[in-house]
Amino acid sequence: MKNLNCFFLILACSFVASCEKNSLKDIQKMNANKFYAAGEAEDINVKYTDSAKIKAILVSKKMLDYSQVKYPFTHFPNKVHVTVFDNNKNKTFVVANKATAYNKTNIIDLQGNVKITTHDGKVLETQQLYYNQKDNWFFTDAYFKFTDPTKSYFEGIGIDFDNELKVMNAQQNRAEINNIKP
Repeated sequence: MKNLNCFFLILACSFVASCEKNSLKDIQKMNANKFYAAGEAEDINVKYTDSAKIKAILVSKKMLDYSQVKYPFTHFPNKVHVTVFDNNKNKTFVVANKATAYNKTNIIDLQGNVKITTHDGKVLETQQLYYNQKDNWFFTDAYFKFTDPTKSYFEGIGIDFDNELKVMNAQQNRAEINNIKP
């Protein structure tokens, strides 16, 4: 049995040694898990409605649909612009360099120059922001900066907040508040 193990070890070593560097890389690539988009769309402009009212408009240069993979998702690799309308038809704008929406978890991952601007002048900026669609809740562990119309701001690392930017929980922050009335 010991001789048989040695034989297989020598055979395996000679096989690896006989492979050229590029051939070995080709074999590794063949063994890698690959998946491709089931669908692709360009220059999309999608309107989400509820009870015949427009609730949101999503605009992006490209959308990739990965609904056929084990954990399905939709990816927007080239900038995404979302306009959200509240019940009073006020607009909130969300912009990011790219976004991924995970179907099973209802989490949206916004990445790169993420900026939320509300109708009343509040602005939140960060490099990565998650949105839980089920709970209407945003969160990040990245650096953020929140500014209000009076130019008061607070910034730090890690924040979570509701979709109206009214309830906020910041983990580490510093702030400058202007126009405080006694």
